[in-house]
Amino acid sequence: MKIAIASSGLGHIKRGIETWASDLASALHRSGENVTLFAGDGTPQADWQKMLPCAKRFDPKTLQTVAKLSKIGGWRYGFGSGYQMEQTTFTLRLWKQIRKDYDLLHVQDPWIAFLMERLNRRGLSRPKVILAHGTEEDATFLKKFSTLQHLAPPYAEDWKAQSPTDQNVFAIGNFVNTEMFSPSESKSEQVTLRATWNLPVDRLIILCVAAIKSGHKRIDALLHEFALFLERSGQDAQLVIAGAKEDETDAMIALGKSLLGERVTFLIGVPREKIPDLYRAADIFALASLHEMMPIAVLEALASGLPVALNRTPTLCWMTGAGGDLTDITQKGALAKQLKELSNPEKRQKFSCRARAQAEANFSESVIMGQILAMYRQVSEREKR
Repeated sequence: MKIAIASSGLGHIKRGIETWASDLASALHRSGENVTLFAGDGTPQADWQKMLPCAKRFDPKTLQTVAKLSKIGGWRYGFGSGYQMEQTTFTLRLWKQIRKDYDLLHVQDPWIAFLMERLNRRGLSRPKVILAHGTEEDATFLKKFSTLQHLAPPYAEDWKAQSPTDQNVFAIGNFVNTEMFSPSESKSEQVTLRATWNLPVDRLIILCVAAIKSGHKRIDALLHEFALFLERSGQDAQLVIAGAKEDETDAMIALGKSLLGERVTFLIGVPREKIPDLYRAADIFALASLHEMMPIAVLEALASGLPVALNRTPTLCWMTGAGGDLTDITQKGALAKQLKELSNPEKRQKFSCRARAQAEANFSESVIMGQILAMYRQVSEREKR
């Protein structure tokens, strides 16, 4: 099989989709598969990687074009937002690269998948499209695909009643590199790592890795819950929030400093290669978001042996397993209560061991790649029939 993995944001955007594409393509290459990784920016580091120039979603020229075309229904033609225009211009170049001799295209960017699916159905593009659904598109949109990969069994189960009879449906999660993301080997190593990040060496460190914004990620709620945790537990603790800068980031930093003073540390734009050491420097991982499709940060935390404090949803419970004791955090003080429970050293050690075991058994590269390659074979063989 000749496989294409693509992401229009790869090389200039840091978030889950871009990480997924890079990690998946690298794993396929290590497995000996014939794979090409297509990125929207950056310099290729190997001959199986290619950069396809495209309009960037936050570029002023892109946004100006979108503003003009929005008056005449630009969204219908792929110019409804900066992100959609980025995907449209990227897809035009991607199609020329893969239309003749590739067998499969696997993507998470929804508009790229949609355009390439239409081209395939019209006989203008050879590769079958697999959309890994990680962006909460609606049912009408998801029904347009011949192959749909849900990132967790609860989503696939819910989809059964709506799925077209001829649609291939899979439930395969993301994977985490359990060698790269692993627990700290000793207390002395953790102390050294904390010093590297200018973090207090003797405090309980609670880490959040997420875009620094309110809305979906609810960083504002996390700040308030951590303040309650400090008040109710009497713990000597530090909150560390690492993530990409957003429009709301400055407001979140101001709120954090107002509520917590020096008890909160914000780390913006941490290079990915340094993230594993950040997890190893922490004691607990927390997210305040009420819903997540399948956050890679949670897998990284579990693999790093961090007990997790999250909202109790079917998907997050499936991911966490015994690596945390999740509760409904929609009520004020609920996340603070989880943090208080995990601040107990004995409980934290118990959950830490379970978290690592959960990651190794269910989300290691070898486990998930076996499932992905089986999916590829099934889609490819169905096409031949």
